[in-house]
Amino acid sequence: MKGLAYYSSPVGELIIESEGDKITTVNFLKESKKEQFPNAITDNCITELEEYFFKGRKFFTIELNPQGTEFQKKVWNELLTIPYGQTICYEDLAIRIGNIKSIRAVGLANGQNPIAIIIPCHRVIGKGGELVGYGGGLENKEWLLYHEGALHRQLTLF
Repeated sequence: MKGLAYYSSPVGELIIESEGDKITTVNFLKESKKEQFPNAITDNCITELEEYFFKGRKFFTIELNPQGTEFQKKVWNELLTIPYGQTICYEDLAIRIGNIKSIRAVGLANGQNPIAIIIPCHRVIGKGGELVGYGGGLENKEWLLYHEGALHRQLTLF
């Protein structure tokens, strides 16, 4: 049974899709909304996202089934090991999956992640610490990293 729901998050409207008992999509809405058909799985996903944004949830427990190639799935599974509040660079991600020469392919797979926020592709940054590439927009990547404490806002006195 497929499900489809929307969630208005602090980083914008998200589309959430499920198939069977697993989430297949959490993505930034870029098109017009379709008719919703929420189910228990999409409702649970929204609950966990709400807890992440407003109640301090640091990890998700819902089951995922992202659709992609074996390589993409390998990258996405590795993204799940990046702890809340921490970041790594694309090169480190390539090393973690066992092939430092795959940096560009890792970057592409990261950008094609169909389950944003829950599979934390926003935690991957440039080697020099710069915020690069994010399907939901760099301002949302920055917001998510501040939210998790991976970035710190500098105070200005004047």
